[in-house]
Amino acid sequence: MSELRTEHLIFPDWPTPHRVRAVSTTRRGGVSAPPYDSLNLAGHVGDDPVRVAENRRRLTATIGFSTEPAWLEQVHGIRVVAAETVDAPVVADAAWTRVAGRPCVVMTADCLPVLLCDRAGTVVAAAHAGWRGLAGGVIAATVARLRTPPTELLAWLGPAIGPDAFEVGEEVRAAFLALDADNAACFRPSPAGRWLADIDELARRQLRDLGVSAVYGGGFCTFGESERFFSYRRENRTGRMATLIWLV
Repeated sequence: MSELRTEHLIFPDWPTPHRVRAVSTTRRGGVSAPPYDSLNLAGHVGDDPVRVAENRRRLTATIGFSTEPAWLEQVHGIRVVAAETVDAPVVADAAWTRVAGRPCVVMTADCLPVLLCDRAGTVVAAAHAGWRGLAGGVIAATVARLRTPPTELLAWLGPAIGPDAFEVGEEVRAAFLALDADNAACFRPSPAGRWLADIDELARRQLRDLGVSAVYGGGFCTFGESERFFSYRRENRTGRMATLIWLV
């Protein structure tokens, strides 16, 4: 049985201060059986809880966390909680902290994980940004909780469904055009007569409008890279990756 190794993980390439650490998992390096193979970190998708616990243990051991990440019960909303207050899963879609050693974490399998930190290395956050969360304002809610000038923030966009695979209906496009007519540039017609949405670009536009211009990452496709990532859109019954950020 293989162990979780650092080559199974994604370490964001962004110019963070030395106190900030971040990582995004893939589907590799765990013990879960199909269709959750193998590093499923979610306890709500039907996987064996014993295997999920072992996968979380492996992540903790490989990264060297001193405390358990602040696992959330995500509902595609905009609630943001302080990670240090989470001692059991709470309903929220983002977490932030100024406390060292307390990882903020979101789980995804097509939705967009967004990490934030300040240039001084005093505050970090992780947000779960599917289309509903993006349209509802989860990024703005998270930025507001950091109480830091947006020009002093850095953002990183983790693995999400890519613009060639994220087919949506007119109601999704309409929701974003109601926020900003210029969001039309993030949609193009699909062969099936619907729309292909660029969730990375939608997030970048929101961050830019909030004043966060230092945005890194993006360019992944969870749907297209089946050996590397879980994808709910591709498989329906599947696991979840985790994207984490913390202070040391």
